[in-house]
Amino acid sequence: MWLAAIAVVIGLAILVWSADVFIDGAVALANKLNVPSFLIGVVILGLGTSAPEMVVSVLAALEGSPELALGNAYGSNIINIALVLGATVLISPIIIRKSIIKRDMPLLLLVTAVAAWQLSDGVLSNTDGIVLIVLLVVVLGLQIVLSLREGNHEHEDDTIEEIVDSEHSMARGLGSLFLGLSVLILSSRAIVWGAVELATFWGLSELIIGLTIVAIGTSLPELVASISAARKGEHDMALGNIIGSNIFNTLAVVGLAALIAPIAPNAIILSRDVLAMGILTLLLFAMCIFSYKTKRKFGRASGVTLVLFFVGYSFLLIRTVSM
Repeated sequence: MWLAAIAVVIGLAILVWSADVFIDGAVALANKLNVPSFLIGVVILGLGTSAPEMVVSVLAALEGSPELALGNAYGSNIINIALVLGATVLISPIIIRKSIIKRDMPLLLLVTAVAAWQLSDGVLSNTDGIVLIVLLVVVLGLQIVLSLREGNHEHEDDTIEEIVDSEHSMARGLGSLFLGLSVLILSSRAIVWGAVELATFWGLSELIIGLTIVAIGTSLPELVASISAARKGEHDMALGNIIGSNIFNTLAVVGLAALIAPIAPNAIILSRDVLAMGILTLLLFAMCIFSYKTKRKFGRASGVTLVLFFVGYSFLLIRTVSM
């Protein structure tokens, strides 16, 4: 018990430190390459924080449980928007830019719609997996080309001294990035292990542990990375992390699993989880439009709404499983 408690406490401390290192490396890389922070958030942070889900899904497919990949991917998408983004803006409201409304959220909606359409016939085939991987390449290509065309104007008002002080060498930026990500993932796993051990000791059921501690624990990298980015004023990077992670989860995580083995999911995944993911994505889009049109930050009212959605979804899960 004491070892589990120590793992949680130390894991949390290391988690916060590694998130700062991770974001510092990402910011340094964005400045050094002169690319928008949002692009770094979508590609590097999104891919990096989705790496655990990819590994879990590939292993699940190889072990004959490809349906687990769907629950892992879609559940993570719901948690990313409802809990991770909700908690992030409760702590540090973010600014919604025009490109989010015109390009990035429509792409996420398209990806979500394709996922729902592919599941409408009750099976994800190897061909569906190929379509998802190809779509991933196309979407990332669009994100990269369009973001680079816009350029990085976020630091144009900085003085020469500030720019020199903020820039790291390429090697140092990449080193901070990979060190931060590695420790971020490892410390998250330590926290999940310790929390599960403590919950088991206190007599909580496996269902409750799975729906709360493990579900939230696997999203800790996205959570702390987004909060750290928002608190450092990198709002585009924080939101880009969420959008990028959800794109990778829907296209790469599910696509790789379907390539390994066809998936015939339970019908409830479409009627409950995919539906919840679609509604939540539409809700996020509507909130972003409202924030942009009214010139207000995406702030605490939106954060409370998203977190309440997560609470409601969790109760629905518990009720469904217990029936």
